[in-house]
Parts: sequence; C-alpha cells; structure tokens
Amino acid sequence: MTPSIRFKLSFMMFLEFFIWGAWFVTLGTYLIKNLQAEPYEISNVFSTQSLGAIIAPFIIGMIADRYFNAERILGILHLIGAFLMFQMYNATEIAVFYPYVLAYMILYMPTLALVNSVSFRQLTNPEKQFSSIRIWGTIGWIVAGLSISYLFKWDSQEGAAQGLLKNTFLMTAVASLVLGLFSFVLPKTPPVKASIEEKPSFASIIGLDAVKLLKDKNFLIFFISSILICIPLAFYYQNANPFLAEIGLKDPTGKMTIGQMSEVFFLLLLPVFFTRFGFKKTILVGMLAWGLRYLLFAYGNAGELSFMLILGIALHGICYDFFFVSGQIYTDSKAGLKYKSAAQGLITLATYGVGQLIGFWVAGFIGDKYQELRGSDLAGFWQQVWIVPAVIAFVVMLIFLVLFKDEKVSNQ
Repeated sequence: MTPSIRFKLSFMMFLEFFIWGAWFVTLGTYLIKNLQAEPYEISNVFSTQSLGAIIAPFIIGMIADRYFNAERILGILHLIGAFLMFQMYNATEIAVFYPYVLAYMILYMPTLALVNSVSFRQLTNPEKQFSSIRIWGTIGWIVAGLSISYLFKWDSQEGAAQGLLKNTFLMTAVASLVLGLFSFVLPKTPPVKASIEEKPSFASIIGLDAVKLLKDKNFLIFFISSILICIPLAFYYQNANPFLAEIGLKDPTGKMTIGQMSEVFFLLLLPVFFTRFGFKKTILVGMLAWGLRYLLFAYGNAGELSFMLILGIALHGICYDFFFVSGQIYTDSKAGLKYKSAAQGLITLATYGVGQLIGFWVAGFIGDKYQELRGSDLAGFWQQVWIVPAVIAFVVMLIFLVLFKDEKVSNQ
C-alpha cells in the first residue's frame, strides 16, 4: 500500500465518522432545545438510524456490489447527504425535519459498509493494516465532539439556549460535500465480477442464509441477547447528550468523546481479555458495564458526583468492545466459511436494525411516561429514565449467564 493510498483511505475514514459524530451525538439536545420535540417525536427521529440499517443491505447487496464502483456510490450518497443536511439545518419544526433525516439515514448507513469495501480492496494484509486505517474514523468522531464543545461552544448552556446547535448540521453538510467530492479521487473499487450462479439471492443479501445457525442453542441465546442488549444501547444514543446538558455538565459533547477514547484503549485490551477469560466472561463483563453505566447516570450529578458521570461515559469502551466486537468474533467462528458474510449481516440487521429500533421506541415511551417530572424534578426524571435500561441490561446479563454454555472460541 503506497503512502498516497494510505492517506486517501485514512482521510476517507476520518470524514466518514466526523460526519456521523458531528450531528448525531447532539441530536437529542437539538430536538429538545430547537424544535421543542416531544419524547415520542425524538424516538421517531432516532429510529431512522435503525430503518437505515435495515434498508442498507439492499442498497449494498442489490446495487453497489453488482453494478457500480463503490467509491462512486460513496461520493453520490454523500453529495446528496450534504443537500439533505443543509435542509435539516434550515428546518424549523419537527414535521419538516423528519423526512430529511429519514432520507439522510437511508443514504448514510450504506456508506459505513462502502468505506470498508473501498479499504479492504486496497489492503494487501487487511488483518494487520485495516485497524491503522479504521482508527482515523474514531479520531474523526472525537475531533467533531471536541470542536462542538471547546472550539465553537455550540453545546454550552448559553449556546444551546441561543439555538446554536443547528450549526452542527451546517458543519456536517460541508464535511459531506468534501467527502462526496473526495470520493471520486479514491482508488477505483469496481464490483467483483460474479457468475450467474454466484449472484446473491434476496435471502443472502439480508443475512437470512445464516438463519440455520439459530438451530445451535448457544448461538440462539447469543442472538436473542444481542437484540435485547441493544434496547439499553438506544437509551444512550437518544438520551445521553440531552441528559448531560440539562443537568448542567459543562462541555457535554466534548466529554462524551471520552467514550471513543476508551473504545480505542479497550479494543487493544480485548484480545488479551478474550484469550485469558474466554468468550462468555468477556460478553458478561460487557453486559455488566451497560448496567453499571446507567446506574452511574441515574445517581450521579454535575456537582460533587460528576465523577460518576465521567466514569459512566468512560465505560463505553467496555460496553461496546466487550460485547459487540467479541460478538462479531464469536459469530465469525460459528458461521464457517460459507456463511461468514451472511451471519455478520444477520447480526447487524438484528442489532442496529431490530434491537435498536425497539430500544428507541422504548426510550421514547419511558421519556413520555415520566415527562411531567421534567419541569418539577429534573433529577428525578432522569433517574427514572436511566433505571429502566440498567434493569434491562442486568436481566439480559442473567439470561445469558444462566442459558449460555461456555465454549472455546477462536479469535483468529
């Protein structure tokens, strides 16, 4: 891999995740402060991510993988995305905002697979080289969060009150425009020529070829647990930034980047933990971290107990890496050569699609249920909101602990 290609791939990853982190983290706060959205309206907006994840395999499997260069589709999707982001920037009410965010998510979610496709096709040794490319995506997300809090101060109490969070959409639109144009100078990534017999079926595109893996009781328990644990995950995406902002934690978006920093650290630690303690214990630690983080949010505050909030954010690395990354390793080992892609597609559809879709709806229901507390007892409102996902995480952990039989899993 030449230095020029390495730079192009790294810059592509940086912008891809800068774009996501630049608006999605503060979305909940924006919807409350700027559009005066109700909890159920907020959950509907966040659900567009899940709808995008459900639709994405069709765009990739039926169009991108068969007819057009990946880098060209990436460019077109981000150019359209720039226009949609600009329309979101101009929206003044939730009814106008929603169609644009839905269209945007349907187009953005497939780009997550496209940047991987462009990268893998250029790497001579993906196992060793990809992580050094992908880490620039995490850096992009972190830079976006730090910029919002410390450079522009859009999420400060004064800035949010003035409606400055709408500028996140303008910043994202500019970044989308840059990546859209830059994509056309990325290395050419044409579709892999396949014979008629090799063309993907409808079932393989959405991962249904791997459904037969659910006959394995252990994999079935893992599969159900993956869906259920995404319910508390949705609470974090939807509520964490509004929670931190409303209770008065300074620079909430910047502080939330601690979660991405810990993600990098625990990703490096994961192979050691996985090898020493095995898959089941690794997964259980991840589930335990979900429950603990929400208890820390429920009982922490922005004053003398602010360390509890910071610790809860820092647990993101364990929550994400120890469950999702180790789960991907487990799925890969169970699938066998024939069903590797289908199995990963099935898990992605179940978690980011079905699991989080349910989670966003549940989060909206809980927020609406306790909404009357928000004006009179803000701390009490958020405590109720966070106790629910904590309980769900602990219940899922107990189900997995009792029903999943430990087995040796290769992480090679």
